[in-house]
Amino acid sequence: PYSQAVLCGDLLFTSGQIGLDPATGALPDTVAGETKQTMENLRAVLREAGLDFPDVVQTRIYVTDLADFDTVNAVYAAYFEEPYPARSTVEVAALPKGARVEIEVVARMR
Repeated sequence: PYSQAVLCGDLLFTSGQIGLDPATGALPDTVAGETKQTMENLRAVLREAGLDFPDVVQTRIYVTDLADFDTVNAVYAAYFEEPYPARSTVEVAALPKGARVEIEVVARMR
């Protein structure tokens, strides 16, 4: 039991999103594809609240292999412009559904 996002004051906290394709329920075959779908899933949650990536003030990225960092970072970077949100990236032992990437964000309401 969890919420996709919770509004607390003027901050929206999203749950971690993985790269499951909403139409098929499958994960993409590549880390780049998985990261792109993760970001699109986050965009859908943000837009439901009337927000988008310029409203994001913090992100947390979880990867199962830090060797994938450069690939994840390249895809992630395409979604943001300066000023960039604060960010943490950590390697974890495992993620739900066998995902290799999970990202959560905190966004500020306009």
